[in-house]
Amino acid sequence: MSTKTLIGPKITTALPGPDATRIIESDDRYIAPSYTRSYPMVAKHGRGIVVTDVDGNEFFDFSAGIAVTSTGHCHPDVVAAIQKQAGELIHMSGTDFYYENMALLAERLSKIAPMPGPHKIYYGNSGTEAVECALRLSRYHTKRQQIIAFYGAFHGRTMGSLSLTASKPQQKRRFAPLVPGVTHIRYPDVYRGCEGGAQDAEKFALGCARFIEDKLFKTTLAPEEVAAIFVEPIQGEGGYVIAPNNFMQELRRICDKHGILLVVDEVQSGVARTGKWWAVEHTGVQPDIVCSAKGIASGMPLGVVISRAEIMDWVPGSHASTFGGNPACIAAALATLDVIERDKLAQNAAEIGAHMVKRMADWPKKHKLVCDVRGRGLMIGVEIVKDKQTKEYGAAERDHIVELAFERGVLLLGCGPSTVRIAPPLIVTKDEADVAVDVLEECISIAGKSA
Repeated sequence: MSTKTLIGPKITTALPGPDATRIIESDDRYIAPSYTRSYPMVAKHGRGIVVTDVDGNEFFDFSAGIAVTSTGHCHPDVVAAIQKQAGELIHMSGTDFYYENMALLAERLSKIAPMPGPHKIYYGNSGTEAVECALRLSRYHTKRQQIIAFYGAFHGRTMGSLSLTASKPQQKRRFAPLVPGVTHIRYPDVYRGCEGGAQDAEKFALGCARFIEDKLFKTTLAPEEVAAIFVEPIQGEGGYVIAPNNFMQELRRICDKHGILLVVDEVQSGVARTGKWWAVEHTGVQPDIVCSAKGIASGMPLGVVISRAEIMDWVPGSHASTFGGNPACIAAALATLDVIERDKLAQNAAEIGAHMVKRMADWPKKHKLVCDVRGRGLMIGVEIVKDKQTKEYGAAERDHIVELAFERGVLLLGCGPSTVRIAPPLIVTKDEADVAVDVLEECISIAGKSA
């Protein structure tokens, strides 16, 4: 399904090359230093899973722009849809006017929503805007002010979503006061929370959810004042940590009992990345609100909130966005959904992801730096540690592995304290996946020898 067949990456210069070095020097002079750059990659163009830098080096992109380019870089159908739309109408603010494709995409999204309809859809520009919308909607609808979120969560960087975020201190440092009324509790990172088998892991996960009723509601939070629980079915920035099914099911029970909304943040995990349209579908839980972005328009900026219709009951002027639902972005999203359905990319994600996880299954026994391999579909995390006995995070070792992979032409990123994240475009083939797995294992072995 890839648009370009290669044996592997092609690196022909030192990294960074001369043109990349020149551009990086200019970037250092003019660009905000708050950006997090993992290595000196200066992209020029991309096709499929291949990104070519300004010096002609070709990389296999196993980050997909942080899980954004779901149909691969510059998929011809997505490009054609954007070009056609750009020639007809680039902007007509959906806040004040109407155009057909806004309703058409909403209808499509309603059909694949992970909860029964009818639904209402809100458009923004990004994942953080989707979360911001869900936060405000939850308070508006319930007339309650308190929110529960989880340690390790990343929900965005605008002030409301940042208040829900709890993955790194630097993301909040010197920005207080944040939006009040948010309480964080432990996410069920079962690979760290217990030493026993599946039964102990299940008990631990259930305990994380029951902490809400057993402790919070008896000590610090009145349940009738809680508007929503925000949760990632798979934590992204937190380390590609999968929420166990019983944990999600217990959250749903608590929400139903106390009239609380269950909001799932699928900004990174949604749009077929895990082998289903939404990661929450693996758990058997139906949420009240879904936040989406990233892969939904395969590279174009679009944030989406899908809500049960009765919940999105606010009146005109309550919340809006000038650029949200931009015509070109909506066109890209429609084309993206078409490609995913036509080419069965959810199935491909499930099959290739399972293949990769199977190949890496013995790494915790084989490599001294690897503590855990986990994932659903093409959302895979490899946990790196300094010491398997203490499970001490191996942040420096992880960063070294990611840099070594870059030098060998495979683009990976870190997430969480010490996880290597693997999130290629959904079009990735088995052969391409094998190349990346081979490179990653080589890099882990090299890092292990120097650790």
